[in-house]
Amino acid sequence: MRMSWGSGHVLANTSSKSQFADITVPGWAWIGLLLTITAMLAVDLYRHREHKEPSFRSALVESIIWTAIGVAFGLVVFVSFKGEATSEYFAAYILERALSFDNVFVWSMLFSAFATPIRYQHRVLFWGIFGALALRAVFIGVGSTLIARFWPVMILFGLVLIWSGIKIFGNDDEDAGEARMPGMNLLRRILPVTSEYDGAKFFTRENGKRAATPLFAALVVIELSDVVFAVDSVPAALGVTQELFLVFSANAFAILGLRAMYFLLADAKERFHHLSTALGIVLIFIGLKMVIARWVHVSTPLSLGVIVLVLAGGILFSLKNPLPEDSPPPKS
Repeated sequence: MRMSWGSGHVLANTSSKSQFADITVPGWAWIGLLLTITAMLAVDLYRHREHKEPSFRSALVESIIWTAIGVAFGLVVFVSFKGEATSEYFAAYILERALSFDNVFVWSMLFSAFATPIRYQHRVLFWGIFGALALRAVFIGVGSTLIARFWPVMILFGLVLIWSGIKIFGNDDEDAGEARMPGMNLLRRILPVTSEYDGAKFFTRENGKRAATPLFAALVVIELSDVVFAVDSVPAALGVTQELFLVFSANAFAILGLRAMYFLLADAKERFHHLSTALGIVLIFIGLKMVIARWVHVSTPLSLGVIVLVLAGGILFSLKNPLPEDSPPPKS
């Protein structure tokens, strides 16, 4: 991506791009990535076709497998594009996986608000993640194009991340009932919503008319919540790499492992109560990196090291200093 000054517009210049890996990705690599993602989604949907309540053991095994797949793709990046691209992929992947913790806790809150049976939650999350992949692809394409053409957008994205990181330190817990209302109100303007579930169906018939079930309402609200999360996660990923192939693949493999992570960690918010603070610090760091990127280069290995150390510190500090049993829930 080249940057220049011209036609009265502030355009990008090569100094910004030169700070990141510059790779040539053939068309067949994109096709292979999309076919791989599609195949994994199909296998996952087939495995959970019977809507059984997942066990902790199965969630743990699946989470390990999804993580191994994400790491394995990093090795493919290393073989294909060498060290700098690999560092950027892993920095984006780890960052997206860490930011996914907030998704997990919000999903837990929303499912609780909708009283969604556990055995049907995987169906909602599957289609929610399918939609999230498409949404992230659009966000990444638009964000990358804006950064390539107008370098001040990099500063704007950085300021958004800094503000998001600061807000984490002052957020109060959100009432689950209120959290679901915007999505419910939006859906009810389009079609009626039943008060009862009809198995794993998204739609049913009530009084002879077609209506959405609370399961579909939960899906709509979860998709809306991902729009909010994408505002933070996509600029954060673009802060560590600006190669579309690396940004999208890191997002995709992080998102694909979210379902298993949800069933593994949905009730672990209190156990990792300092992780949100660590995420806030990481967002502020990446934001500052983006703001000063035009004048000061922060290397990818350094960024990766800071991300890993801060997140690991948040997890370890949480485990060493657990909340008292009678303390209020942590802020999210």
